[in-house]
Amino acid sequence: MNWSGWLSLQSSIFGVVTFVCILIWALTGGDFWPIWVAMGLALPIALQLSIREAIKAPRRWRPLAIQGAVSGVIVGLNVFIWALTGGTFWPIWPALGLGFFLALHAIILTRVPVRERELTERVEVLTRTRRGALDVQAAELRRIERDLHDGAQARLVSLGMTIGLAEEMVDRDPATARQLLAEAREASSTALVELRHLVRGIHPPVLAERGLDGAVRALALNLRIPTSVDSDLSGRLDTPVESAAYFAIAEALSNVTVHSGATFAYVSIKRTDDRLLMEVGDDGHGGADPSRGTGLRGIERRLAAFDGTMTLSSPPDGPTIVTMELPCALSSPRTTLSSGTD
Repeated sequence: MNWSGWLSLQSSIFGVVTFVCILIWALTGGDFWPIWVAMGLALPIALQLSIREAIKAPRRWRPLAIQGAVSGVIVGLNVFIWALTGGTFWPIWPALGLGFFLALHAIILTRVPVRERELTERVEVLTRTRRGALDVQAAELRRIERDLHDGAQARLVSLGMTIGLAEEMVDRDPATARQLLAEAREASSTALVELRHLVRGIHPPVLAERGLDGAVRALALNLRIPTSVDSDLSGRLDTPVESAAYFAIAEALSNVTVHSGATFAYVSIKRTDDRLLMEVGDDGHGGADPSRGTGLRGIERRLAAFDGTMTLSSPPDGPTIVTMELPCALSSPRTTLSSGTD
C-alpha cells in the first residue's frame, strides 16, 4: 500500500473508532473520555504527516528537520493534555528540553567543516551516478546481446545451413545449388547490414568522423518528421562526453518520433563556458512523464554519470522541451581523419 492509501486507512479508522466511542459515551454519560481515544489515534497520524514534510528538506538538514517535526508534535501533545487537565503550565519543561537538544543538533550541523560536508555529499552523488551508469551499461549489453542473437547470429546460422545444402546439391542438382548460393549471398548481405546497424548503435562511425555536430545532423536527416539542428560547436569534445551527449539527444529524438505525435522537432546545441547545453523540443501533444517509461530515465542516468542534468517541460497539449547539460571542455578545432574501408 502506498503512502496516501495508508494515511487514508488510518484516517478512516480514526473516524470510525472516534464515532463509536462518542456514541458509547452519549449512552453511558460521565466525563468525555473519547477525547483521550481520539488523541491516541491522532498521534501516529500527526507524526507521519510531520515526518513526511520533514524529509522534503535538503539532505544536509533532513535529520534536523525530522527531529524538529517530532519535537513539535510531542510539545503540541503536551500542551493539549495540559489544556484538558489544567494546573501549572508544565509543558514548558519538555518543550525546553526538546528545544535544547534541537539547538544542539543545529550547532553540530553548522560546525561540521564545509569541505568535509562537500566531500560527503560528493561521495553520495558519485555512488548514485555510478549505480546509474552501471545500469545503463548493463542495459546496453543486453540490447547488443539480443540484437546479435535475434539478428546477425540467426542469419549467419541460416547462411551456414544454406551453404551446406548447396554443397550436397552441387553434383546432383547444379541449378538448385546455384539458387541456394544466391540465397546465401543475399543472406550474407543482410547480415552485414544488420552488423553495421549494430555497430552504429554502439558508437556511430559518423560520430567518430564528424563529431557531435555532424552526427546529430545526420541523425536528424533520417527522422520521419522534419527536424532542425542549431549548433555553435567549433571543436570536438572528449570522446566519452561526446558519446553521452549524442545518445542522450538520440534517445530524446526517439521519444519525439514514437510518443509525441509531433509534426516538427528541433535540436539546439550550445556551449556556455565549460558546459554543453542541449535542447530537444517538439510541437507534439505533450504530457511526457519520466515515471511512465525508461527513455527519459535512461537519459537522466546517462548524463548523471558525467555530472550532467536533464530537465523536462511537457505541459498537456505541448510543447515538450527536454533541456540537458553536461560539463565539457572543447579542444581546438581539428580535422579527424577517417579510416579507410577494406
